[in-house]
Amino acid sequence: MNPGDVAQSVLPLTSSDLSLFTLFWHAHWIVKTVMVGLLIASVWVWAIVIDKTVLFARARRGMDAFEQAFWSGQSLEELYRTLSARPAHSMAALFVAAMREWKRSFEGNPRSFAGLQMRIEKVMEVTIAREVERLEKRLLVLATVGSAGPFIGLFGTVWGIMTSFQSIAASKNTSLAVVAPGIAEALFATAIGLVAAIPATIFYNKFASEVNKQAQRLEGFADEFAAILSRQIDERG
Repeated sequence: MNPGDVAQSVLPLTSSDLSLFTLFWHAHWIVKTVMVGLLIASVWVWAIVIDKTVLFARARRGMDAFEQAFWSGQSLEELYRTLSARPAHSMAALFVAAMREWKRSFEGNPRSFAGLQMRIEKVMEVTIAREVERLEKRLLVLATVGSAGPFIGLFGTVWGIMTSFQSIAASKNTSLAVVAPGIAEALFATAIGLVAAIPATIFYNKFASEVNKQAQRLEGFADEFAAILSRQIDERG
């Protein structure tokens, strides 16, 4: 890196002109790359946040409506016919999967009712795992941005400070008017890293807690439904 080129690229920035656009425009290309990458990551984070917020809200409403219908006294066969074509949420998918295995087994004249109960429980476990995986989709992106964002921003800051020191050495001027703009430009990368990382960390924790709550709710319903089917198996046995 040529010190003369560094000085020419940095010195035009004065302490009286420290707008965000100017800080970005006068940054070294490596620092610019870091800033652009972090801005893209920040937009991606907010897109995931909006998508997950809508998804979890829809899932909660769907579970509430399904539980109200399930415990209203409506027959299981009627509820299954209503939902079998297209289960709209996790709990409905769990119910449909269990009922489908129940009906398939009885249509085939099962030899072992104990085996039927085990198969139904296994089907529900697999369905819960699939639904939890769907709810957790893209949460790893939030975790990655939340943990790596500040360090990526710090890398841009370190590089920017190195460039500023080289420009100071080239210009042989250590006045605050020369030093401050370069330092501000370098710290801007860390600020963008924090802007991306802080919401990512907050919403990752929030969504991870929400996934856990919904998984527990699904497991609770699976236990209750398994008990209902177990009683019916005993009656038919």
